[in-house]
Amino acid sequence: MTASTTAPAHKVPFGHKVAFGLGMLANQMFPAALGIFMVVLVQDMGFPGWMWGVLFFLPRVFDSVTDPIMGFISDNTRSKWGRRKQYVFIGAIVMGLSFVAMWQLYRADGVSYNFVYFLCWSFVFYLGLTLFSIPYVAMGYEMSDDFHERTSIMAVAQWIGQWAWVIAPWFWVVMYDPKWFENADTATRTLSIWVGVICMLLAMVPAIFLPSRSTQHDEHLVPLTLGNLGGGMKEILAGFKEAFSSKPFRKLCFATFLIFNAFNTVAAFSFFIVVYHLFNGNTVAAWIWPTLFGSVGALVTTFAVIPTVAWMSRKMGKKNAFMLSQGISLIGYVLLWFLMVPGKPWMFMFALPFFSFGIGGLFTLMMSMTADVCDLDELATGKRREGIFGAIYWWMVKFGFAIAGLLSGAIMSLVAFTPGAAVQPAGAVDGLRLFYSGVPIFGTLLAMWVMRDYDLDEQRATEVHAELERRKLRGSASTQGSGARPWLAEHGLLLPGAEVSPLAGKVPADIQPLFAEQFQAGLYGLCFSAYPEGQRAGDQLLAADVGRRIDLIAPHTRWVRSFSCTEGHEAIPRLARTKGLKTMVGAWLSQDRARNERELAALIRLAQDGMVDIAVVGNEVLLRGELPEQDLLACLARVRAAVPAEVQVGCVDAYFQFLERPALVAACDVLLPNCYPFWEGAHIDHAAQYLRRMHALVKAAAGEDKPVVITETGWPGQGEAVGAAVPAADHAMRYFVEAQQWSRREGVKLFWFSSFDEPWKRGQEGEVGTQWGLWDKDERPKYAI
Repeated sequence: MTASTTAPAHKVPFGHKVAFGLGMLANQMFPAALGIFMVVLVQDMGFPGWMWGVLFFLPRVFDSVTDPIMGFISDNTRSKWGRRKQYVFIGAIVMGLSFVAMWQLYRADGVSYNFVYFLCWSFVFYLGLTLFSIPYVAMGYEMSDDFHERTSIMAVAQWIGQWAWVIAPWFWVVMYDPKWFENADTATRTLSIWVGVICMLLAMVPAIFLPSRSTQHDEHLVPLTLGNLGGGMKEILAGFKEAFSSKPFRKLCFATFLIFNAFNTVAAFSFFIVVYHLFNGNTVAAWIWPTLFGSVGALVTTFAVIPTVAWMSRKMGKKNAFMLSQGISLIGYVLLWFLMVPGKPWMFMFALPFFSFGIGGLFTLMMSMTADVCDLDELATGKRREGIFGAIYWWMVKFGFAIAGLLSGAIMSLVAFTPGAAVQPAGAVDGLRLFYSGVPIFGTLLAMWVMRDYDLDEQRATEVHAELERRKLRGSASTQGSGARPWLAEHGLLLPGAEVSPLAGKVPADIQPLFAEQFQAGLYGLCFSAYPEGQRAGDQLLAADVGRRIDLIAPHTRWVRSFSCTEGHEAIPRLARTKGLKTMVGAWLSQDRARNERELAALIRLAQDGMVDIAVVGNEVLLRGELPEQDLLACLARVRAAVPAEVQVGCVDAYFQFLERPALVAACDVLLPNCYPFWEGAHIDHAAQYLRRMHALVKAAAGEDKPVVITETGWPGQGEAVGAAVPAADHAMRYFVEAQQWSRREGVKLFWFSSFDEPWKRGQEGEVGTQWGLWDKDERPKYAI
């Protein structure tokens, strides 16, 4: 199966996608109808521009405040119906009934009364929208954990939801046709009943038909009691902070804010531009054209843009699809300036296919990308928080929408445009047109700049998902790495009654001098951290960066270990040789057969050039299940045959792999186990004894004549705990001291992992994966060496 193919196990039934999509139709129809009906307030009921702006602004500010609270409640609800369903159902009812009530406006009541009445019901409507939309969006994030299936779900939902924007513009035709209604405010009172009731029923569909699992006995969730309200609010604020510490999520929020709200700032102007620019203010003559502007654009989005963007995403990745679709939309915004020609209203239709890529492609991609970010967050925190992420994302959208409403009124005032006036001041309509094209162009260009270095691509998302699956298989929500936490316990080798470490109870001030003493005495070997901040696995290394780091570690170690022989890593052993260091050089093996060939060929060349003392064929490929044992044995034999006799050949893997595979032991000149008491959940008081037991087991498997070199061991300075193993600076120093003292005393060859902190691993292993260095990411000693 290729990386771009969705496994059958990850496929979501099409019926479930449709059920989710019907909820999206309701979610889209309410704002679509609201946008159409709002024109009546200023065009027919006499609301001034400032009132229109306030009616946009205040309810949406309220909405943006309640969204994160609802996200927290939804994420932590214990119920036999799960975390989301009940809120979607209740929210649908509140939303539908309040929408009907909101539009029961009568001119005879006066502008002031109607303003207050509408504002009060708006708050109720947006409360219902929050109750519905936040759990609903989170349900969508939870429907699949597959990179491409998420895009498929959102594409189907957006396709169905887009019909709201096809249907809603036709309300204009009905509202202003005297054959249907005597006036537009009468029309809105009647149409709101149909919209409210039908959309209420549609919004209930996901709650009724989408499956969910009971969370009634889920002890990981925070109890929703009044006593926990204060703590809950703190967690909401902490969730905001944590979410915005995620660079990919920040970019998604800011890009959506810029595009969607730049568009909404001027969206209502289309009616006024068509009526006043193309038809000189005559709504009867304008007839069907305002409707066609919205409806045809929506049809293009429904049948062309969304399927095209979904196809682009599969072919070129979500980021590239985003950049291309927004680039196409810029052409449309420019064309709208030139193709709005009085007397030739049909000409604007040529701009609509381009124009529609802006909003049409935005949410198809952004909702799918947000689901990828939820995986990344779970990897870093161990928590599954679709609700809070969805709430924060839509908070950005809705708060921006509130600002957009204020700006709409401000722009109309700025250009002196007066809705309903028979004659507009000179330049007013052209001013609206200038903002209508200019604001979305400016917002889109800024959004594209923000997204230019978005890096949560398919490869990285797949790596994150694979790591989450490995955690589930190991039965732990904590980050896992080399080794398998339960292995020693399962085999009855846990050192019952082991003596506590002599350093137990020591404070950091007592441990630091011991650490400095061991460090200054020099290490046998050190694993080389190649990537500086800003780079990640797969990037091309710069010789200057490698040389600078080699210069730093050279005085402190006899050996250096590298992990790859391509993409600039081949410089590591050559530069290490110039400092008189011995080299353990690795060829990185994976499921990518073509890359494996390049790695093996490069390793052989380096060995033949005299740059290699120990040749390593693969790193933990058996642990990760990336190659079968027979393939790995063939690679070992190939390298052994090709390199000089004095070069030892072996493979690196978790220590227990050598205990279970006698053919692997026989194929290696030297056994190279990774030994991590931390990943097996060992308490720091017993960690050094765990290390000795691991080494002893591999030594027994090797026999008398075959050497054993511990290729990785270490302890992180901060991050998430694994069982009783707690990352901390004093624990890292303690483990370093005990490991080094033991290796010197017993003559054990040991490589410390690692030299420098590695920020690039945050996406794969969470915060704990970044914190294993003796130097930090800025190449400064971490422990006051």
